[in-house]
Amino acid sequence: MSDTTPSPANGPALEQAARSWLFAPADSTKKMTKAADGEADIVLLDLEDSVAPANKESARDNVRDFLKDRADRRRLWVRVNPLDGEWTVADLAAIMPSAPGGILLPKARGPADVATLDNYLTAFEAANGLDIGSTRVAALVTETPASMFTTGDYAGSPRLAAMSWGAEDLSSALGAQEQWKPDGSYAHPYEMARTLCLYGAAAAGVAPIETIQADFRDLEGLRDRARRVRKAGFRGMLAIHPAQVPVINEAFTPSEEELAHARAVVDAFAASPGAGTVGLDGQMIDRPHLALAQALLAGAAPEK
Repeated sequence: MSDTTPSPANGPALEQAARSWLFAPADSTKKMTKAADGEADIVLLDLEDSVAPANKESARDNVRDFLKDRADRRRLWVRVNPLDGEWTVADLAAIMPSAPGGILLPKARGPADVATLDNYLTAFEAANGLDIGSTRVAALVTETPASMFTTGDYAGSPRLAAMSWGAEDLSSALGAQEQWKPDGSYAHPYEMARTLCLYGAAAAGVAPIETIQADFRDLEGLRDRARRVRKAGFRGMLAIHPAQVPVINEAFTPSEEELAHARAVVDAFAASPGAGTVGLDGQMIDRPHLALAQALLAGAAPEK
């Protein structure tokens, strides 16, 4: 895999592979170390859901000190607390001197929240001698009912490199007793959240990232789900346990068969310059297939 995940349209490219995004509670240095020493493409040091209010301050200190000692900070991101609460600015004040690779913004209500976060980050980067704009942002965009109506509005949001979605907070906000259909798939409100996130990310030109699978023991189910959402257009997936990471990485890595087909598509169009459609293996393929093939090959280029 490439060490850079290409970004469609106008979004800023992520600076490393972004198949697996592993959460680690920020109040446990042991768990942060285990996550960071593992295979996850991006590690999310979590100051939000996994940290009790009484432990927020000490968790910030843990993150600040942990980041200082790591040479791989570009892949170490921090999930801060949501902007509609009281802790976000204090989170950023504590962690930005140690230059995390990015910020995951939970409960984003719309692009205005990303713009507000950009203003904060710009101030903290300037105060700490960091390059302005160097801290990337990912946003969780479906965690409240109102946020569902803004998923298509993120185009042009500063720093935004990825969008993901969540069912747990949304379920709580809805007062829902069940997220699942009898066959184990998401019920309609949550499947709609997933779809809106995918459409919104594509419209914004950023990477769509699938939400967690809570049952971390069901690795076969995870493998099947990760492969299905990748085929739908997702570029990576959130993880809550290190055992999920290699499964996600494998599922979001193109197979040799896929790569061979993509090369054949590119070669077929190269042999017919200016053609709108070409024949390949008894089928007619057009230029959208070429664009998909080129994107697949770009994301699977050898590391330099």
